[in-house]
Amino acid sequence: MPLTPFHLAIPVHDVGLARQFYTDLLGCEVGRSSSQWVDLNLFGHQLVCHQVEGMAARSAAPTNPVDGHDVPVPHFGVVLEMATWEALAARLQAANIEFVIAPHIRFKGLAGEQATMFFYDPSGNALEFKAFNDIEAELFKI
Repeated sequence: MPLTPFHLAIPVHDVGLARQFYTDLLGCEVGRSSSQWVDLNLFGHQLVCHQVEGMAARSAAPTNPVDGHDVPVPHFGVVLEMATWEALAARLQAANIEFVIAPHIRFKGLAGEQATMFFYDPSGNALEFKAFNDIEAELFKI
C-alpha cells in the first residue's frame, strides 16, 4: 500500500505566530485558513494549527530517556531524506532555534541509526525531524 499523508491538528496560542514559524522556518506552504486556524503542507502532510482562546504557550513537555537524551513526549514530526534533514538543520541553526536536542546522529553504528533533532514551536508543541541513510532498511528496525 502506498504511503499516504497524515493529518494532524494541534493547538496554538497565536495562529499568526504559528503560521510565521511553520512557513518561515520549516518551509510549509499555506492552504486554507481563517482567523482561527491554518492548514499547512508539512513536507507533504496536512498540519492544521487551531488557535485555542485562553491558551498560553505551554511549558516543556514531560520527557522519556532515549539514547542518553530526554525526549519530549508527546511530539510529532516527519522522517526526511538525509539531504533535506541536513538543510533543515542548517536553516534552524542559522535562525538560532533553541533545540531541546540539537541535531545529531542517534544509535550510531546500531540498527535504526538516524539523524534527529527536537525543538518546540512558539506554542510549546514538541517537534522531531529525523532522517535515515536508507529509510526503507532502517525505519522500522527494532
